Amino acid sequence: MPKEKTLNDLFHDGLKDIYYAERKIIKTLPKMKQAAQSNDLKAAFEKHHEQTETHVERLTQIFEIIGKPARGKTCDAIEGIIAEGEEIIEEFKDTPALDAGLISSAQAVEHYEMARYGTLKRWAVELGLKDAAKLLDQTLKEEYQTDSDLTKLADSSVNRKALAA
Repeated sequence: MPKEKTLNDLFHDGLKDIYYAERKIIKTLPKMKQAAQSNDLKAAFEKHHEQTETHVERLTQIFEIIGKPARGKTCDAIEGIIAEGEEIIEEFKDTPALDAGLISSAQAVEHYEMARYGTLKRWAVELGLKDAAKLLDQTLKEEYQTDSDLTKLADSSVNRKALAA
């Protein structure tokens, strides 16, 4: 008879999922930066790349807290979101709408991460993993800030440039 699954198992599974996603994002952000036309957007992708490396380090610490190896498991959601972003790069290359499309892709990634980190933080609190919850909260706040920064960039210039063409 299979072992009864618990919140602990869900938490570990969720950690593996977001660990995979973050590592995939690290590989994807340089491509997004290279495709971006706006220097501000290139800088935003560079900043997010550095942050994402920190997020992976925090996740590694959380795996240590729960006594498990830092390993990912394929995250179909992030694979799909990244594939859509790659499609936008191909379809809108060299057009004024490219940067707006890149921001929309980046925000889809952010929203996925915010959902994951929010859930993992709640579960960490339920499981009494205070240090893990604190680390997850730090990352969650950074994801919200990145999303907000991307919205400001879209509203301040990128969307108008795409519209005016």
